[in-house]
Amino acid sequence: MTETAKRSWMDSVKVFLDKRSITMLFLGFSAGLPILLIFSSLSLWLREAGVGRSAVTYFSWAALGYSFKFIWSPLVDKLPIPILTKILGRRRSWLLCSQFLIMIAICWMAITDPATTGLTSMAMAAVLLGFSSATQDIAIDAFRIESAESDLQATLAATYIAGYRIGMIVAGAGSLYLAQYFGSTKADYSHTAWMYTYFVMAGCMLFGVATTLMRPEPDVKVSGIEHSTKDYFNFFLLFLVIAGCFVATFALSADIVAMAKKSLADVFGNKALAGLLVGTVRLAVAIGVAGLCALGIGKSGVVNTDMIEEGYVAPVKNFFERYGSSLAWSLLALVGLYRISDIVLGVISNVFYQDLGFSKIQIANAVKTFGVFMSILGGFLGGVLTTRFGVIKMLWWGAILAAGTNLLFMLLASMGQNTYMLYGVIAADNLAAGLASAAFVAFLSSLTDISFTAVQYAIFTSLMTLLPKVLGGYSGSMVDAIGYQWFFVFTTLIGVPVLWIVHVCGKKFELNESAGENEVYAEND
Repeated sequence: MTETAKRSWMDSVKVFLDKRSITMLFLGFSAGLPILLIFSSLSLWLREAGVGRSAVTYFSWAALGYSFKFIWSPLVDKLPIPILTKILGRRRSWLLCSQFLIMIAICWMAITDPATTGLTSMAMAAVLLGFSSATQDIAIDAFRIESAESDLQATLAATYIAGYRIGMIVAGAGSLYLAQYFGSTKADYSHTAWMYTYFVMAGCMLFGVATTLMRPEPDVKVSGIEHSTKDYFNFFLLFLVIAGCFVATFALSADIVAMAKKSLADVFGNKALAGLLVGTVRLAVAIGVAGLCALGIGKSGVVNTDMIEEGYVAPVKNFFERYGSSLAWSLLALVGLYRISDIVLGVISNVFYQDLGFSKIQIANAVKTFGVFMSILGGFLGGVLTTRFGVIKMLWWGAILAAGTNLLFMLLASMGQNTYMLYGVIAADNLAAGLASAAFVAFLSSLTDISFTAVQYAIFTSLMTLLPKVLGGYSGSMVDAIGYQWFFVFTTLIGVPVLWIVHVCGKKFELNESAGENEVYAEND
């Protein structure tokens, strides 16, 4: 172990200058850019346009594509894109396709004015951006894991996170600076300013496009059987039917949901709680209907059952066979809940700063620039400490810090527009988030089997964000009902069960980082 540690310290600089590391820096930038254009930057745009706080936070659901990307990850893993796949390979062809879709979605958002043309068009564009960005993430994650041997994965993850955070700076602070420069303020809203801003953001995606075109395809032998064009086409139709059933269930249940929310709000005397309960049931029903449709089509023989087995069943079966049912369920619980505290708070954080009286430029300086640099620092610190002390121990400390720092927001809420306190809270929160994220990415990468790279990692990251983003969509309603102070207490308390789950997993799970290895060992059930 001492030899490994010495070698990792001596070679760390060289490894970060490896072409594969630099590639992940730029692809990370391409992945980090779109997310804030759906979350915080869009939230401030909508607030300037006069959209209500609860409606603003509902827009975070446009990013639920990140939480359901496991549904179409088998397509990204197996389905060839005509012409492009032959020229670029399966990973780069999907990367390029998704990057162009991201640019189209950002431009669509740019030409939409939420103050005059309504929110429907903006919501559709945001959903497209979430879908295409999540697709890009599937391809990048597979590209990263397949690009290098296991002992380089921590380095590639660190440079990817750094690039991701830089992309967030550009989309976060950069978009706020540009919108201010082009002439939009809270008192004097200008759609033109935001339109130019989002056009610039679309142009920044060209860095990712150039990286995709310049770097070679990972040299990995494709597993599985080659299928006919008809089989691939029917497999794609299966995904469209699943997505269509999900969307149709949501659309057709709108009136029933509205009535249920009103009735439960009268019963509980709490509109936010009623909305949360009804929304959760609605989501569960939509998932159930889509699953039943998929099951029916699968049994009908329209879709090649071997493709369904390879795409959906085999990756899940492989995971449970490697870890056993008891540990596997514990690990999935950890994946699904680990980020809940910071994601739920993060949805409304920018609205909170704005409600305290901070300007866009102040938010850009403190949150989108200083804060992101703190998270990058926290990420590199987390990478070093994870290598030194092990992933489980750092997951434990990351969970404590991520939840505990939420209490600092209570102090900021009580102090009001205090710039020094703002920077202190941002520093602590982002350092903790960066440290926890570095440990968590290493943890997720270690769980993935190279034979099912895209699908398994997509399942893990989808599960990671599903519940937090569903809850985050109600954060505006919760704040309206209980106020910011109690909301921050709530986001702290929901992180407490994570500590127990880390403890349970730590008894059975060990990440062994011996020389040249990165393997997972689990106790037999």
